[in-house]
Amino acid sequence: MSAIASVLQPKALSAAEFSALANVLPEVEWLANLTNEKTRRAYRYDALEFASFVGVQSPEALRTVGRAHVIAWRKSLEQRRLSAASIRRKLSALSSLFDYLCEKNAVAGNPVDGVKRPIANANEGSTPALGDVQARLLLDSPPQDTLKGARDRAILATLLYHGLRREELCRLVVKDLQEREGILHFRVVGKRDKVRYVPVHPAAMRLVERYLVFSGHGLDVNGPLFRPVQNRRSSEGLYRHLDPSSVYRNVVKHYGKRLGLNWNGLCVHSLRATAATNALTHEADIAKVQEWLGHANVSTTRLYDRRKTRPEESPTFRVRY
Repeated sequence: MSAIASVLQPKALSAAEFSALANVLPEVEWLANLTNEKTRRAYRYDALEFASFVGVQSPEALRTVGRAHVIAWRKSLEQRRLSAASIRRKLSALSSLFDYLCEKNAVAGNPVDGVKRPIANANEGSTPALGDVQARLLLDSPPQDTLKGARDRAILATLLYHGLRREELCRLVVKDLQEREGILHFRVVGKRDKVRYVPVHPAAMRLVERYLVFSGHGLDVNGPLFRPVQNRRSSEGLYRHLDPSSVYRNVVKHYGKRLGLNWNGLCVHSLRATAATNALTHEADIAKVQEWLGHANVSTTRLYDRRKTRPEESPTFRVRY
């Protein structure tokens, strides 16, 4: 019986392991507690950049930082002509660190509190969105008679009709196509591993089904939905998830360049902005769009609401002489 119990019970920490974890610095613990890899990487870079600026040599020395140090860093970032969004993110990273230190009683207060941050453009996001004609041209750009063409049409349709992030698209597996209340949905794993269900647009579904027939992996329910079409190094590479950077480089940028859409700022996120802008323009409820996109705050969704900035409705075109 004791043998069975030893198998079923998880391995207990040794005294040395317990002691080592008990002595982990809050600064290190803060970083390890960030679940999103991209956020963790960005916040680590920002914290190290600040530490280098103020000459901090150890995590403990961060506890001597005051508001004047943060203001000096902000001025340095402004002198480097960083964008307002980048400066705000860096200050947010630093604030997150000191909030955690406050929670652990490692510091008396957060020196970032009260430091003014650059004003963000609250009226419109900076990511360019495609017009309706451009979106249709992009959807029709990949060839129909090749595996890559079928895959790329399905990818573009999934992005343009559902507003997914590129990481969300790449994480999809075949069984994430699920029927709910008689309607086919994508099961999408978003930021902070939050799951949402997005109804599949019929036009996109036709292209995804055609791609799965073409590729032959429709019954591999646990395998990636979108896969590489060739891999020179090994055949195993064909059964892995797409890399998010390849979706930008080999799909969006590739076909955008063909159509002359390779302006500065065109990226995978442009297709998300296009989907959101289009839905709001056609009177979708903004709260539903927020849920659809997986935004934590509706203020983020409002950045895609460009109904008030449509040029054809400008007073310019109401002037008569």
